Amino acid sequence: MKKYIFLFTILLFSSAGLFAQSIYDMRNAIDFFELNKMSKGEYKNTLTESDIEGSPYLNDDFTKGTIFTNQKIQYNDIPLRYNIFNDEMEFQTPDDQILAIAEPEIVDKAVVGEDTFAYIPYKLGSKIKHGYFIVLIEGKVSLYARPEVLYQKPKPAAALKDPEPAKFVKQPDSYYLRLNQQAAVEIESRKDLQNFFTDHQRQIEDFIKENKIKPGKEDKMIEVIEYYNSL
Repeated sequence: MKKYIFLFTILLFSSAGLFAQSIYDMRNAIDFFELNKMSKGEYKNTLTESDIEGSPYLNDDFTKGTIFTNQKIQYNDIPLRYNIFNDEMEFQTPDDQILAIAEPEIVDKAVVGEDTFAYIPYKLGSKIKHGYFIVLIEGKVSLYARPEVLYQKPKPAAALKDPEPAKFVKQPDSYYLRLNQQAAVEIESRKDLQNFFTDHQRQIEDFIKENKIKPGKEDKMIEVIEYYNSL
């Protein structure tokens, strides 16, 4: 009898694994290109000219990645790269056109190399915007990194100074927290971090002090969010 129970358990978990793998309808890159073909000509190429120093991209090269949509469709082997300045996920077609995803709101996740991006709502002042964020932790409270790049205008020649070309300058990532499905909130200070949590507040405050948590340090942010999600 025990043998049959053991065998049934194995079959049950095997079936669950197969079901999990079939949640997404898997499709190839060609289907993805067809879905986004209307984006041709809509790509924002503002401020990406070759005469600007630096780069607006997280990585200049395209990397084969995967798009997971809110409609539970998985598109594989798509050459992707993230344009920080335009906040767009770009892809390269077989004929070497560079386009941006036409409707980013359909994107649940985009896996590009070692990074996983989510397209989520976030607070900007009193407004709610949507954008791409790098997923660091997902749970009751999720932690995201927001890459930043600054565009500096060209500077004309001045006394004892040569002219300077326009340039993109990478900035430190900013960090956002998201409670369940609410809009993500930027955490800029220790006070922001402490005030974000409405429960377990004393425990979180003690943990922040004991572990010298600083919002600008990714490893420290991961520590506190992992701790909170374990409570």
